[in-house]
Amino acid sequence: MTFSIHGLPVARGIAIGRAVLVASSRLDVAHYFIEPSQVASEINRVRDGRNAVVDEIHRLQVSIAHMGPKEAPHEMAALLEVHLMLLQDEALAMGVKHWIKDRLYNAEWALTSQLEVLARQFDEMEDDYLRERKADLEQITERVLRAMRGVSSPLIQPLGRIGRKPSQQDLLLDDTIDVPLILVAHDLSPADMLQFKQSVFAGFITDVGGKTSHTAIVARSLDIPAVVGARLSSQLIRQDDWVIIDGDAGVVVVDPSAIILAEYGFKQRQGELARGRLARLLHTPSVTMDGQKIELLANIEMPDDAASAINAGAVGVGLFRSEFLFMGRHGKLPNEEEQYLAYRRAVEGMQGLPVTIRTVDVGADKPLDDSPRDAAHLNPALGLRAIRWSLADPAMFLTQLRAMLRAAAHGQVHILIPMLVHASEIRQTMALVDHARVQLDNRGLAYGPVKVGAMIEIPAAALTLKVFLKYFDFLSIGTNDLIQYTLAIDRADESVAHLYDPMHPAVLRLVANTIAEGHAQGKLVSVCGEMAGDVAFTKLLLGMGLRSFSMHPAQILAVKQEILRSDTVKLATWAAQVLADDEPSKRIAKAS
Repeated sequence: MTFSIHGLPVARGIAIGRAVLVASSRLDVAHYFIEPSQVASEINRVRDGRNAVVDEIHRLQVSIAHMGPKEAPHEMAALLEVHLMLLQDEALAMGVKHWIKDRLYNAEWALTSQLEVLARQFDEMEDDYLRERKADLEQITERVLRAMRGVSSPLIQPLGRIGRKPSQQDLLLDDTIDVPLILVAHDLSPADMLQFKQSVFAGFITDVGGKTSHTAIVARSLDIPAVVGARLSSQLIRQDDWVIIDGDAGVVVVDPSAIILAEYGFKQRQGELARGRLARLLHTPSVTMDGQKIELLANIEMPDDAASAINAGAVGVGLFRSEFLFMGRHGKLPNEEEQYLAYRRAVEGMQGLPVTIRTVDVGADKPLDDSPRDAAHLNPALGLRAIRWSLADPAMFLTQLRAMLRAAAHGQVHILIPMLVHASEIRQTMALVDHARVQLDNRGLAYGPVKVGAMIEIPAAALTLKVFLKYFDFLSIGTNDLIQYTLAIDRADESVAHLYDPMHPAVLRLVANTIAEGHAQGKLVSVCGEMAGDVAFTKLLLGMGLRSFSMHPAQILAVKQEILRSDTVKLATWAAQVLADDEPSKRIAKAS
């Protein structure tokens, strides 16, 4: 019987194939009290289990070093690093010791108890990406439990297709040749995906996860259709079922009829043809029909992501999120040399193209150490974060600025400052940039020239642009936070997430005004939030006058195609009508 399951679309396209179910990795854990004389041996059991998993990940890291980018994309290496950092987290180790020594819990009970404590901390985080790292924490905990018990990692169940009589669907898809496989699981760790040779699969379906979960990240990097957060999919889908993934709509169709199969098969072929056409645009200059040159930049998280940016045809990096170098270190922040080498690697990886590095964007909602949360921070999104956090720790900030300046000796570097709102913050920031130069001069270290820009992500900043343009070389609009702050919507809160509206008139007018004011002052303005990579907004942003877009590398060619088909003169008139409309979403939908 045909039925559908709805989830979150995280990687576009259509995938049709046989379901391959991954056995659940959940383990039952015994709970009992131990004798004081057993404390040391229980602590050693946890340590040995953790060390076994660390060794396993190290072996995986060695293996992916010999794989191609299709078999093991760079995102996979970064996710394995996240798992290593979590395994070596002092908060996990010390917490487990506490439960064993002070409460006399057995090792497994202690480990799962500390998992619950840390999981609650992740749940309270404002940032989507960090909140979803809770799944990584759960996965490494389960791997340690398995190692302690001597149980191997979960494996794919047998396909069970030997001797199976071909169905009508089999004949439609020529089952005698290579049938695509669809991976279905409750959740998948990076290690799982390596062991399962992810390049074999045409798509992924998971019960849990969000748009920034590791499964979503890997699926996007491989350009493979995926749906996550599909709830009970791993229970409803049977081994070897025919499955369709509609990555555009976030829908999974199970046991489709011949008619549905034919319809989606046609859509799939159309999608493949469209992708082929997009690939031919790789070396085509990004120029509109009326001759406007448009800058297409990439957003990256780690230095090695520069390769993806180059391969996607980006003409630079518009946003390097430097906070990923700081996370999970628990008080041991990266020193100047470590940061300098990381920034230099990204700069050299871009082969002379510009790299915009955002100063560390962390704070009350994204703690870098194990300090307990202050109950006074009721709304961390409005607290000590981003530049506020940096200015509160000038020594740390100067270390980062010196590293960035030194990296600028090896190529074009722009420094981007997040979450500025007050003139006093601007002056203090610029003074510290100057002071970092003086410190490098005193130490006789080489550094290069940099441009300094500000992120416009708070309505107050968008309404006082003249102050910003007086000090900064360029502006970059962070639409994700700008929408959140303008509409007073916590995008992480499911009860109000439906009110998070990029097409709200207030949001669009703030974006348009920022672009217009920047152009009037002769300063470059770019957009680095999700709107930049969403083709539904490409023509509107062009009509507003935007000439610089920064996005995930996988989105660049689709946006370029929209640009090549656009006439900015005509779009300017249309954009003005959209901005004047009380319900711009309807006018935008009608034009698309």
